[in-house]
Amino acid sequence: MIRLATVFVSFAAVAFVCEGKGWTDEEETPEYWHNVAKEELQVALGLQKHNMNVAKNVILFLGDGMSVATITAGRILKGQLQGNSGEETKLAIDQFHHAGLSRTYAVNKQVADSGSTATAYLCGVKSTYYTLGLSAKSRRQNCSSEKGNGVDSILVDSFKAGKSTGVVTTTRINHATPGAAYAHTAYRSWYSDSDLTQEAKENGCKDIAQQFYDSSDMITVTLGGGRQYFRPKTTKDVEYGTDNDRDDGQELIDKWEMNQKNKGLNAHYVWNKNDFDSVDPVTTDKLLGLFEPSDMQYEVDRVADGSKEPSIMEMTEKAIQILQKNSKGYFLLVEGGRIDHAHHGTNAYRALHETVAFDKAIERAVEMTSDSDTLIIVTADHSHTFTIGGYSDRGNDIFGLATSNGNSYKALDAKPYTTLNYANGQGYQGPSSTEIEPHSRQNLTGIDTDAVEYHQQTAVPLSSETHGGDDVAILARGPMSHLFHGVHQQNYIAYVMRYAACVGSDLGHCEGTSQPEVPEPEPPSTSNAFLGMNLDTTATAVALYVQFALLICFAFFIIFLSMIVIKKQNKKAEVDAVKSYQNYSL
Repeated sequence: MIRLATVFVSFAAVAFVCEGKGWTDEEETPEYWHNVAKEELQVALGLQKHNMNVAKNVILFLGDGMSVATITAGRILKGQLQGNSGEETKLAIDQFHHAGLSRTYAVNKQVADSGSTATAYLCGVKSTYYTLGLSAKSRRQNCSSEKGNGVDSILVDSFKAGKSTGVVTTTRINHATPGAAYAHTAYRSWYSDSDLTQEAKENGCKDIAQQFYDSSDMITVTLGGGRQYFRPKTTKDVEYGTDNDRDDGQELIDKWEMNQKNKGLNAHYVWNKNDFDSVDPVTTDKLLGLFEPSDMQYEVDRVADGSKEPSIMEMTEKAIQILQKNSKGYFLLVEGGRIDHAHHGTNAYRALHETVAFDKAIERAVEMTSDSDTLIIVTADHSHTFTIGGYSDRGNDIFGLATSNGNSYKALDAKPYTTLNYANGQGYQGPSSTEIEPHSRQNLTGIDTDAVEYHQQTAVPLSSETHGGDDVAILARGPMSHLFHGVHQQNYIAYVMRYAACVGSDLGHCEGTSQPEVPEPEPPSTSNAFLGMNLDTTATAVALYVQFALLICFAFFIIFLSMIVIKKQNKKAEVDAVKSYQNYSL
C-alpha cells in the first residue's frame, strides 16, 4: 500500500509535467488572482470583530519539529496524494484565523530541545536544555537542583479549575512533550527508574513514568506509546515478547487500573486497536492507551502493518468524545511527535506523511468543536534543518529531483539534487569513512528518492540531524485567538491559553476586569492638514511656498513702514531744531 501511494504521487506529478504545466488556464489570468485575494480580504474583514468569549475548551496541537518548511512540503504532499499539483492545496491549519511566530530558544541554548520548549509553551516559563517542568535554576542531570524549582502546566491549572484533561501523542507518553504536562525532572530521558543515575536515586528523584502514575488522577485521557516503562523487567511485552524496563518491580499499569476502580470510576486500559475501538466514550470515565513498548509506529508503517494501533486522528476523536462530557470544559494536548523523529533520521518521506496525518487530526477536531467556545492552537516546539528548494516546476514530485521541463537540474558537480534536503544528518553521502577526508556526493541519477527508507542528502555528516533555531508558526482559532498577532516568546503561548480559559492566576478575562480592546492603529495618512484643509503632498508643498512668500512680503512691509516712521520722526526733529534756533536768535 505504501508503494502504491508512492507510485500514485509520482504518477500524478508526471501527469502534470506531461501536460506541460501544473496549473489551470484560469490561473494565467489576472482576474483569477484578483478574485483569490478578494475572497481572502473578505475573510480578514470579517475577523475585525474579535472573539472575546471565554474558552471553555482549549486544544493545543503540537507538531514536534514541524518547521514552516515542513508545513509547506506537507501541504504539497497532501495535494499530490489527492492527484493535484499540491502547491494550491489547503491544510486544515491554513484556514485558521490568526497567526504569529514563536521564538524557541532556551535560557542556555540558541537551539533548544523538546523538553525546554515544552516547559515554555505548557508551563509559561523558559527553561534550560534537557530539563522538564522546571525553572532555569535547575541543572541538567542534577537531581538536587529540582527542589523548589518545579513549575506547573496549564493541564494542572485546568484540572484545578474542575476541567477534564487529556494527552494524546504518537511518541511515548513519558516523552518530552507529554511529560512537561505533569512531570518535573532534571533530565528528560529518565523515562523509567532504570534510567536514573545514582545521584538521582540517592536524592529521591522520580522517573517520568512514576510521575505519570502519581499525577494520573489529574488526567482523564492518555493515549500514546511507552508501556515498557510501566512494567518490570521480569515481564515480557504483551505484543512483541520483548523485555519491559522497570527495575523496581512495579506494575504501574495494573496499579493505575486498580486505583481508578477503587474510586468507583469506569476506567479502561487498552493496548491495541480492537480494544480501543470497543471503548464507549459515553460510559467511560478514564482511558489509558499504550499501544507500543516505546513510541508508536510511523503513520506509513502503521498502515503497512494493518493498522493494529489507532491513528492520531482516531485518538484525537476519542479523546474529545470523552472530555467534552464535562460541563466545565477541558484541556487537551495532542502531539504529532514522530514528525521530529523522522527529521532526525533525515527521512522526509515519513516526516511529511506524519505531517499529513497530524493535519487530519486537526481537521477532525475543528469539525467536532465550535469556534464560539473552543480555542485551538497549532504550533511547533522547534524547527529542523530541513529545506525545500531548487526551482522545480509546479507539480513536481515533492520527493523527487529538482526538475524543469522534465530535465533534472545539475549542481556544480554535474549531478542532480532533490527538492528536499537537510543541512546536517546521516544522509551525508561519500566513499570515505572519516569526516575529514574528501567526499564525493552520491549521483542520484536512477536512485529512487521516493522510497520510504530514502535519506535526503545533507551538508554535514552527523549520526542524527539536529533541531533548527528559526522561529516556528503559531496558528489559532476560537476565543481570544487574536492574541497571537506577531512575534512572541514561546512561553507566551501558555499565558494566552490560561487567560482565554480563565485558569491559573490571571482570571481577569472571566471576571470582567480584562483590559479594554485596543483599537487597531490607523495607517499613516497620505494627506496633510493645512489651515483646516486636507491636502495631498504636492498641494501642501505649494501652500507652504505661498505661506513663505507671504511672510517675506509681510516682513518687507513692516520694514517699509518702519522706514517711513523713522523718516517722519527725523523730519519732525529737523523742524523742531530750526524753530528752536530761531527762537534763540530772537
